[in-house]
Amino acid sequence: MCCAFIWGRTSVSQPIEVPWDQLQTDTLQALVEEFVTREGTDYGAEEVALTDKVQQVIRGIQQGLYVILYDPDLDSVHIITARDWQGSGF
Repeated sequence: MCCAFIWGRTSVSQPIEVPWDQLQTDTLQALVEEFVTREGTDYGAEEVALTDKVQQVIRGIQQGLYVILYDPDLDSVHIITARDWQGSGF
């Protein structure tokens, strides 16, 4: 069994990439909404409406800029850039 350091912790299991197009629309919407509100604060130059942020992330997922990952150790879902995922070694 191999261990990797990802998201600031030691992970025993490999994260699983979740194909966005196999999720129901409302599930994808809820997942992305939770992701964009996770930090709770927006430090951008201009305030962006939640619906706009969600649509931006969904478009990024559809364009392959972001990937959805399931972490079996934490039983949680993460969205990261495709570049970070490719560079993670998994």
